[in-house]
Amino acid sequence: MAVHSEITQTAPASARSVAIDLIGTVLRRRRPLDDAIEDNPDMSGLPGRDRAFARLLVATVLRRLGQIDALIAHCLNTPLPPRAAMVHDMLRLGIAQLLFLRTPPHAAVATTVDLADLRGFISHKGLVNAVLRRLSQEGAGLVAQQDAARLDTPEWLWRSWSQAYGEERARAIALAHLKEAPLDLTVRGDPERWRAALDAILLPTGTLRRTGGGAIMSLPGYSEGAWWVQDAAAAIPVRLFGDVADEHVIDLCAAPGGKTAQLAAGGAQVTAIDRSPRRVDRLNSNLARLALAVDSLTADAVTWRPPRPVRYVLLDAPCTATGAIRRHPDVPHLKTPDDVSRLAAVQERLLAAAVEMLAPGGTLIYCTCSLEPQEGQQQVTRLLAKGAPVARRPIDPEEIGGLADLVTAEGDLRTLPCHLSDVDGLDGFFAARLVRHGS
Repeated sequence: MAVHSEITQTAPASARSVAIDLIGTVLRRRRPLDDAIEDNPDMSGLPGRDRAFARLLVATVLRRLGQIDALIAHCLNTPLPPRAAMVHDMLRLGIAQLLFLRTPPHAAVATTVDLADLRGFISHKGLVNAVLRRLSQEGAGLVAQQDAARLDTPEWLWRSWSQAYGEERARAIALAHLKEAPLDLTVRGDPERWRAALDAILLPTGTLRRTGGGAIMSLPGYSEGAWWVQDAAAAIPVRLFGDVADEHVIDLCAAPGGKTAQLAAGGAQVTAIDRSPRRVDRLNSNLARLALAVDSLTADAVTWRPPRPVRYVLLDAPCTATGAIRRHPDVPHLKTPDDVSRLAAVQERLLAAAVEMLAPGGTLIYCTCSLEPQEGQQQVTRLLAKGAPVARRPIDPEEIGGLADLVTAEGDLRTLPCHLSDVDGLDGFFAARLVRHGS
């Protein structure tokens, strides 16, 4: 069987064809979706609307993968062989459109069958047609009987969240992940003006949340750098410093620069550190659009040290990003418990280094966009147990818009995707504020 027919090489790419390649890149080559999109040569050639549609297709497959694969298994007597892995992806794509994106059945079926033909899977066209036509009749009833929260959450994550937050909260987190995240914006000033201009709502934490769609670059204020995209939860840690005007702040693991921008917009003199040259370039590009100046360095924060200790250090440590699954639906399919352990060891080294950079009386904000306790509260508990010369300075709910549910008994920040569910939730984030002994 010819997997790629001659027409594949000459026909212009469609959103669905690009989506098929992206699904395979994520699930079999185990590449992050954003990297797969950036590296796919056909994606950049699509019109903007088609690029958005291709990403939506892939994101829907990844969000609903457990449910979709259960539906495929229901319709097949035997699993498809490995050589037909792309056919499996085509069925996933067709089902995502048919049952979760409300594509008209004739369009979902016909375009998927055409894709099988285009890619050289001619002998599988009948199977693709039969499965999708059957699910166009039975699918809605089958979906209604599924336990989406369990099916779409890997077992190890379900166990972790159930143990950390209880099964009811774990279910609420899993269900929150099935929705697209809203567009959150951090503004440089005058939030009321921009709330009206952007047709947004103002969250208690100070973030603007867009309720409508539209291309980001065409929104009011983009060209003048009046705001940047940043989840509401991700915008909280910097606010825990208070006023940083004219203060020197070290921002560790700084790229892509949302928190760096907050610090610079607040008048801080920022030294932004990241170990990846590519990520530092991205940070510089983002800050250039905003006309914000910082000192950026490519360095390993574990070994780099400032010329002298400083009063403020922000450590947004690399993590599994299980708190950002709404925005990165590939995460559950790429990360494993081994990644949690590996990254927790990195976080421990970075946290110890950050403490060493602090002057007496200085403040360290440690944060991660992970739901895993090993990457959040347990890091701080371990640091304090080892006798590090710092103590918690508990967060007052009034510092974060009066949202007491987001503050733990220890005084740390812990947001969950199911928090603020009446306005479409938050990313999962942890942050602790630590102050070095002395004055």
